[in-house]
Amino acid sequence: MTQSEKELEGVRMLGLKLPTDPRWVNLAEMDLGEILTDHAYCEQKAATSCISLIQAYPEREELVRELAPIVTEEWGHFRSVLREMDKRQLKLGRQRKDEYVNKLLAFQKKGGSREDKLLEKLLIFALIEARSCERFRLMSLHISDVDLRDFYHRFMISEAGHYRLFIDLARKYFGAERANARWQEYLAEEAKIMDELELRGDRMH
Repeated sequence: MTQSEKELEGVRMLGLKLPTDPRWVNLAEMDLGEILTDHAYCEQKAATSCISLIQAYPEREELVRELAPIVTEEWGHFRSVLREMDKRQLKLGRQRKDEYVNKLLAFQKKGGSREDKLLEKLLIFALIEARSCERFRLMSLHISDVDLRDFYHRFMISEAGHYRLFIDLARKYFGAERANARWQEYLAEEAKIMDELELRGDRMH
């Protein structure tokens, strides 16, 4: 199996329709301070997103139980990235607008019930985790810094688990048929977004 075939297989395992342009890792490692800053804020936003879901749907007991430890884990990831930056004497920059996430949010169905909105949120979070997992995998395989390969391998494993959790919750609460149908729509839209966005080495997405 060639390297490109391996990349495609990794993407297919996550359900994604379009692999990341292989040049992305090269662009990212040109300025580690930039990509690590963006990564840090992604982890912070993941923690706050889980908190928001718990606050919005406290009656969903399984959701609360499953997401509570992820809040701690994601915040731990944020701190881990900060430690990595300190080790490299890099400074945390300002948070940037996340065009990728904003475009996914724009694809949410407008209106609908409180429960309809939960399905949309679970699938968006699953998709963000899947794409993050794919990109962490690329970093773990191709970045020239050996220490960062191990660093991102650990993140890749974690994000894969989060992706599965959000998908499983969507299927549990809304049924596999409905959740899977909407998931396919999100995957198709995400591929368009990835194709249209400028390839930037200072963004995790």
